[in-house]
Amino acid sequence: MEQILRDFKSHLINNGKRPKTIESYVGDVKGLLQYLETKGAFFEGNLNLFYVVSYKNYLIENFYEPTTINKKINSIHSFNHYLVKTGSMDEVVIDIKRDRIKIANGSEKQVEVYNEKLVDKLLFYIEDKRKVSIRDKMIILLLLYTGVRVGELCSIKVRNIDFLTGYLKIIGKGGKLREIPLKDEVVEAIKDYLSIRCEHTHRDSEFLILGERGAIKRDAVNTILEKVTRKGGFDTKLKPHTFRHTFCTRLIQRGVPLTTVSKLAGHSSIETTAKFYIGSSKEEKMKAVSML
Repeated sequence: MEQILRDFKSHLINNGKRPKTIESYVGDVKGLLQYLETKGAFFEGNLNLFYVVSYKNYLIENFYEPTTINKKINSIHSFNHYLVKTGSMDEVVIDIKRDRIKIANGSEKQVEVYNEKLVDKLLFYIEDKRKVSIRDKMIILLLLYTGVRVGELCSIKVRNIDFLTGYLKIIGKGGKLREIPLKDEVVEAIKDYLSIRCEHTHRDSEFLILGERGAIKRDAVNTILEKVTRKGGFDTKLKPHTFRHTFCTRLIQRGVPLTTVSKLAGHSSIETTAKFYIGSSKEEKMKAVSML
């Protein structure tokens, strides 16, 4: 099994998949193969549809979220294509439209976002330089006001920032370029950081945000947010992707067109944006029923 997973991982790397995508795909396929072993069905290169359906039913019976199950189906579908390409199988047996779990409109999992009260408290908290460093304040403002993914945040290069126009260039999924306008306070936070960055050991790095060993890593960003959560006394854990959801949700709540939000977020399609941010919240549904 380990050799099969290593070969699949190499295939994904050679096809230019992102590290997190590779980790997710390989992990999902490993879960399937481990499940088969518990059933005494050791994988020998041929992906049987019966096995996939059985695994999906197992996930359903163990109360996995539909979105999680569908993600695993996507990963296994990619694995199926890999097996066909390498000659281990003759055909693709997984049909995404057929085998994914259907979710009724309005029943999608509600994304977690930070409410205005928490955002306001956070903005006041990061103003105190005794509690939050200049660098960490900039990181939080970038997450809150640009909606970048944590990987995109870590990959920002100094040259990606145009102070004349106030725009930030982001290289997103699939190498797609998008430009995000920066609020004045974000621009000022970046300038403040650059004024001290010149003293850093790795100041010659092309990357904007520096850690102890050079460009900051996603784990370090998570650690920073965990520290702020703890020391700031926030009831809700601060996480990079929740900032992204908050960014998109706040824009929509303020009447920004869905097409604009989709472009700012770097979504592959407007349908992706609608799926996550247009559905009614649980609170809205409860309020609607209570009016009967």
